[in-house]
Amino acid sequence: MRIPTRKKPEVLSPAGNLRGLKTAVDYGADAVYCGGKAFGMRSAPKNLSLEDFEEGSRYAHERGARVYVTCNVLPRNNEIEAMRGYIGQLKDTGVDALIVSDIGVMMMARQVAPNLELHVSTQAGVTNYQAANAFYELGARRVVLAREMDLQAVRDIRANIPDDLDIECFVHGAMCMAFSGRCLFSNYLTGRDGNHGECAQPCRWKYSIVEEKRPGQYFPIEQTENGAYLFNSQDMNMLGHLDDLIDSGATSLKIEGRAKSAYYIAAMTNAYKTAVNEYMIQRGFEDADGNILLPFHDRVIRPSDPDYGQGTEDQVMRNADAAFAGVADEGYDRAIATSDAPEPDGMSSHARSTRRKSNTAVEQIETDWKHAAVRPAPHVELPEWLLEETDKVAHRDYSTGFYYPEHKVTQNTDRSAYFRSWLVVGEVLSWSADEGGRVTLMSRNKIEPGQQVEFLLPGERPLAYIVPEDGLRDADGTPVPVINNPAHVFSMPCPHQVPINAAIRSRTKKPTLKAE
Repeated sequence: MRIPTRKKPEVLSPAGNLRGLKTAVDYGADAVYCGGKAFGMRSAPKNLSLEDFEEGSRYAHERGARVYVTCNVLPRNNEIEAMRGYIGQLKDTGVDALIVSDIGVMMMARQVAPNLELHVSTQAGVTNYQAANAFYELGARRVVLAREMDLQAVRDIRANIPDDLDIECFVHGAMCMAFSGRCLFSNYLTGRDGNHGECAQPCRWKYSIVEEKRPGQYFPIEQTENGAYLFNSQDMNMLGHLDDLIDSGATSLKIEGRAKSAYYIAAMTNAYKTAVNEYMIQRGFEDADGNILLPFHDRVIRPSDPDYGQGTEDQVMRNADAAFAGVADEGYDRAIATSDAPEPDGMSSHARSTRRKSNTAVEQIETDWKHAAVRPAPHVELPEWLLEETDKVAHRDYSTGFYYPEHKVTQNTDRSAYFRSWLVVGEVLSWSADEGGRVTLMSRNKIEPGQQVEFLLPGERPLAYIVPEDGLRDADGTPVPVINNPAHVFSMPCPHQVPINAAIRSRTKKPTLKAE
């Protein structure tokens, strides 16, 4: 059994192993992408065996979700036949699609596994509708756009490709410093090929510049006593701007992080799925119970539409102006306080023009080309607790990537570590109604009486709970004053029913700069 393509925005979550796949599905993912033991662009995760793909596909399909397998390395000559055999094995596991970047692999997959959907990876560098249409003619049913695309480019592609060709866009996670992730940096410095899933991430390393053969030439760089991180890009966070991206034609919203923890997968999947549900309700496509009111459709004005090219107000960018109010960026002398405020005095006409359209050479030539606009709509308002979810996982400084030209991703030149202000302290093993409610958990970090924790619940606001003064017990039922022994079983009173595998988290006493 395979699940057909969705008719509304898809939340696509990462998984580095079978547990991550099931966690993503449990927390609302519409689809999960993962790699096998070979030919994926992430070698650090354990990845999935053929048996894992079979079990994971059954698990996902029973819950209405899909599974995509990454085969997006740039293969060498001596790997071609092995790739052919591997795709032949994958086609019988029940997975739904292959993610490919090499055109030869794409043609091979059409021959070997004709029943699997083909998705064109971001490594293929699709930056225009001509490339998207060419891949469509070759059998692709989805293109993952290059992460260098702004919102206007997304709209222009959407307006000029078939409606049944999906557009997948990254919405959250680490950004690569190289064009569409095709980087030779790691291979050059360490011999670990980033295009074969072995990236050592040298862009995150600490650097100091010395140019002894060019006296008098200085290379300005923000630097601390610990060195400088020249290529260390910020993480992406589009949670508060999903309406802009969906309105602009994105049909799949991709969370990056196959090497991340199950907690990260759960928290970010839950956040983005909840945000998409809010979008569907506030745009009038569904009611609060998920019943369909109107067929989903983006708001891009296509060349076949009567109002194409008539200068529809760019509400998407006005929404962005309001969202970024108070953020100092180059080109602004003052921030916009509301979406109704006038344009910034300090912004040049060129900068404002760039915000409205892609800054490409074709716009300097006399043609009949018109950029696709979007029909105006109110900004989708998300609850504050939801927007805070992205700060409850380890992350670098956030940005909105390249989607808004005036707010492009930059680098953290003084550090490469992650912020972490919340900590996973346990994982729910079971809940019982006995004694007024009791939760059994696997400990990860210290839990003590009076401590405020949160249970991460699928499809709901996290449950805040104060650990009671009495009632903490170890696995033998012996009372203990605190839970302070990681990887051991404990229990505590909890009158609220909580699901198995739910993460229990707590704010750290002092924010740290560490990874998950």
